[in-house]
Amino acid sequence: METQPQHCDLLIEAGWVIPVEPHGVVLAEHAVAVKDGAILAVLPWADARAAYRAAETVSRPHAALIPGLVNAHAHNAMTLLRGVADDKPLMEWLSGHIWPIEGAVVSPAFVADGVELAIAEMLRGGTTCCNDMYFFPDAAAATYRRHGFRALVGLIVIDFPTAWASTPDEYFDKAGEVHDLWRADPLVRTCFAPHAPYTVGDAGFERVRMLADQLDVPVHCHLHETAHEIAESIKVHGERPIARLDRLGVFNDRLIAVHMTQLNDAEIALCAARGVSVAHCPESNLKLASGACRAEDLRHAGVTLALGSDGCASNNDLDLFGEMRSAALLAKHVAGNAAAMPAADVLRAATLGGARALGMGDLIGSIEPGKRADLVLVDFDRIETQPLYDPISHLVYSSGRQQVADVWIDGQRKLRDGVLVDIDTHAIIANARQWRARVAAIGRTSP
Repeated sequence: METQPQHCDLLIEAGWVIPVEPHGVVLAEHAVAVKDGAILAVLPWADARAAYRAAETVSRPHAALIPGLVNAHAHNAMTLLRGVADDKPLMEWLSGHIWPIEGAVVSPAFVADGVELAIAEMLRGGTTCCNDMYFFPDAAAATYRRHGFRALVGLIVIDFPTAWASTPDEYFDKAGEVHDLWRADPLVRTCFAPHAPYTVGDAGFERVRMLADQLDVPVHCHLHETAHEIAESIKVHGERPIARLDRLGVFNDRLIAVHMTQLNDAEIALCAARGVSVAHCPESNLKLASGACRAEDLRHAGVTLALGSDGCASNNDLDLFGEMRSAALLAKHVAGNAAAMPAADVLRAATLGGARALGMGDLIGSIEPGKRADLVLVDFDRIETQPLYDPISHLVYSSGRQQVADVWIDGQRKLRDGVLVDIDTHAIIANARQWRARVAAIGRTSP
């Protein structure tokens, strides 16, 4: 008896499907079937056409289909501070420029408009999920949900008063409220986000550890970002920051440790032993001269490695294609080895590595049946990507975000032929210009 074709919502036929899991595999002339936001099957074109009747078929024989990219560390509202204080060391940049400006302008409206600008930029660059740390996480979460964007929203904890909260108790009270509001949402999740060891005391970290365990959520923290941070920790606490967090019980498999440019061999081994994930932000670290993460050594140790852009005030864009290339090149330089961080491993860090770091590895990060359909088509039919011998190499070393053609999150189309779906780009640009005028009026940046 002849089998009847199965109905599906979407069939994507690509010249190459790069599932990420299995590692390094490229499936030529394959298709992905999607129903109810989930991946049903990955199979050759002819088999897919025989097995499925799709409400919509997208055929791109000169494109690669990849999992949506995961930005494992960002301060997305800071898109509105893009370029305000370039070419300055980290602490001067923070205390002399960024924190004073934030004190004057940060509000729920600032966060909502900045996040909306970031969503538009990320979608155009193939990023479908982010890990966001900033003030007013309630406004950020609502904006991600309104646009159907997948996000892990940080519940900020810091020891000094800000526009978001004034006391430690208020930070934690508000964190609980935001977590309760979004705890059952399919796209927006929360995590604790203690800013850094130099802005959060022992009591704050101990409270974060206790609540993160109770609520079963990740912890997102800047750590070992600069040599100055290490020296100050030894001076104030008598130990390096990782040792301090390990003593406080925070250095565990919930932790997403960001930057990690100052690591010794013992600390790398401890990352592996404790199950800590590392969010590597190569371009921000290079721009601020913070140091370089030993990404290849972390990879060899078995540490989950993810990629992040950091905020647009310290990197200037949210381009994970750029981060992939920079991560690959920097790793080779740091390791003194041209074979360090091969392209397939860099792509894995930008997809499945990020998903696992965020606690979403069972949902996204690879193209496998049962996972959610966060998918990206990258057009290789361009001068810049001819001729094509190795699609994974092209993704990391040759392609740019301008080659992203189509994007889906949870099976819902977000970008069609390079054009954003259901996002008013003119309004977003107009909002950004209004904020630019307000920030410039503070007098700390050029008009």
